[in-house]
Amino acid sequence: MEYKARYITEDIKLSCYEDKFFKSDIMFEHHMLIWFLSGETKIVQADATYVFKKGNIFLIPRNQLATIINYPKDGAPHKTVVMHLTEERLKKFYANLSVKPKQAQHGILSFSNHPLLESCLASLLPYFDMSTLPGDIATLKITEAISILRAIDQSIDDVLTNFEEPGKVDLIGYMEKNFMFNLSLDKFGYLTGRSLTTFKRDFRKAFHTTPQKWLTQKRLELAHYQFVEKKKKPIDVCYEVGFENLSHFSFAFKKKYGYAPTELLEKSGRS
Repeated sequence: MEYKARYITEDIKLSCYEDKFFKSDIMFEHHMLIWFLSGETKIVQADATYVFKKGNIFLIPRNQLATIINYPKDGAPHKTVVMHLTEERLKKFYANLSVKPKQAQHGILSFSNHPLLESCLASLLPYFDMSTLPGDIATLKITEAISILRAIDQSIDDVLTNFEEPGKVDLIGYMEKNFMFNLSLDKFGYLTGRSLTTFKRDFRKAFHTTPQKWLTQKRLELAHYQFVEKKKKPIDVCYEVGFENLSHFSFAFKKKYGYAPTELLEKSGRS
């Protein structure tokens, strides 16, 4: 896979994947505003699946789990303009504003085809070819993007002013909802409001096994359901349920169920 990235600053980049495919499980540390230039992305979250293509603009709120699957499209690479809306910048932006946000959970927000936002992001493109850039340009552009978001979405303040860290949550409910994301135990601990040591202790108390064993079993069970009920392809199921490698996934699946995914699909097709 050939990945290229050009930066105006660390918070604004032009991202390009030339290869056929890229997949990652991510916890977003910052809000991310993304504009698609070419290619296609499937974003799988616990409650929804999104597909974004050329021309789409969307915002991914911070501290959300997602499986990101990037594809080239129509012979063009997967290329996006990405802007991070960091906590530091947002606190400065809102410092002198009287805002009383409602703290609620928000999913991915779509702003496709909005002329003001597209114009703002398109104006960044010439800067990626410059060897030097005044330091205040990025600040001006990010401020412009935030201002446009506030003008076109009255609820965006609820998202952008949520600076709270994850609190301690119900471990069983959270893991049952998010087991398909292939994150480190450290990150699962952070998102459930626990240290790694406390996470492992609470997990064993709740599930009577180790996180690694439980996660593998849950992912294989979900894969079996996807094959039988959804008739999905092994390559799609493998990455969507939390595995990183198709051959390892097939081996683990056969070890648990006694047959390979392809055998199950053939049998399901005949029934």
